Amino acid sequence: MNWKLLIQLSVFGLIMAGATVSLIPEKIEPVFWLVIFIFCGVVCARQATGKYFLHGFVLSLLNAVWIVAVHAIFVTTYMHNHPDMANMKNMPASMTTHPRLLMLILGPAFGAAFGVIQGLFFFIISKIVKPTVPKEA
Repeated sequence: MNWKLLIQLSVFGLIMAGATVSLIPEKIEPVFWLVIFIFCGVVCARQATGKYFLHGFVLSLLNAVWIVAVHAIFVTTYMHNHPDMANMKNMPASMTTHPRLLMLILGPAFGAAFGVIQGLFFFIISKIVKPTVPKEA
């Protein structure tokens, strides 16, 4: 595992966490994430020496930490700018009255789910992009 690379790439998660609080509407947020997934996948394919799926999965978990932290800190602004999140009808009433708790519970689950997707992106991109460092045996 290239931890230095993962920490550096997770800065995109921190930037997106801050940007999604009030700048990026939730309707176009997936476009930004797709661009980030592809860019990080190419960088990982060039710089990591193997275990591409694991790199993608762990990067998604690191991003989830950033996202949960920033969204929990700025929960009022986040909920104001994301009415769909504020109006979750499927959740128990106790969860909707404590949005930070909801974020702390669901954040890691979403991080893991998107980690599988990101891990697959990284694996597929690693088959297309040539590495700049030698692969592990």
